Amino acid sequence: MKSIFAGLRVAFFTFSILSILTPSYAQEAPSTPERVSLPATSENWNGLYLKLRLTEKWFWYQENHYRRRNSVENRMDFIGRMSQLYNRFGFTYLFSDNFEVTFGPTLVWQFAPDRGNPEYVDSVFDTRFWHQWLLTQSVGSVKVLHQFRFEHRYKRDNNIGAEYEYTDRWRYKITAYVPLNKPRMENKTFFIAPSNEFFFQSGKHIWNIFEENRVYTAIGYTYNNYMFFGGHMWTYGPTNTPGVYRNRHIIRLNVMYTIDFRDSRRPLTRDFAF
Repeated sequence: MKSIFAGLRVAFFTFSILSILTPSYAQEAPSTPERVSLPATSENWNGLYLKLRLTEKWFWYQENHYRRRNSVENRMDFIGRMSQLYNRFGFTYLFSDNFEVTFGPTLVWQFAPDRGNPEYVDSVFDTRFWHQWLLTQSVGSVKVLHQFRFEHRYKRDNNIGAEYEYTDRWRYKITAYVPLNKPRMENKTFFIAPSNEFFFQSGKHIWNIFEENRVYTAIGYTYNNYMFFGGHMWTYGPTNTPGVYRNRHIIRLNVMYTIDFRDSRRPLTRDFAF
């Protein structure tokens, strides 16, 4: 337990130093009389997660997401328009049973809010490099994960003539896996997994370093090499207009597939974050 808390202290310290040393170029937002929150919108995210153990220390990690958002006419229909094709890849190195690091590229197709409108490019392609620290600890039968993720993004919006801009994103998420029918997380376990994630950003055109807060509660079941999980996520954060904030209700449906290639493709027992 002491090593876990020592690792957390180091991670928080390094996270703070990186945030301070990275140039933010933050623009001073014009003053607004009050904060304005837009009406809630809705989305549906469907994901496939892969984690493959290649050697004693190395894993292959992959996420593929198909994301839709509400139609223009109905803010709460969840699937009216295409939103993103989101693909994250990486290699994971296991430093210890409680600490691992992952790094790799992310490829994202962003679809226009009004496809077919000549004012928008129908889809644009974003590239990112990401790296992540994942620390785990046990609190009784509950497994707690601390995820520090860093993304370096080249992105643009769908407006005609928009240029690519470089931004950095800093994320911290805490997740608790709570087994419901077993004394710990293992095969054939029903579980609930609440999580809270905070997003910060920096870049030349960024006016607010706070990007978003995501509160997600998943329920799931483990079966051999598979984990099925899904639930509701609520997000809140600023828009590109200073003083105006948005919030979203997102239904997430996911499958994770794990293999240990060292021993006849047995299921992994390693923890993961989603």
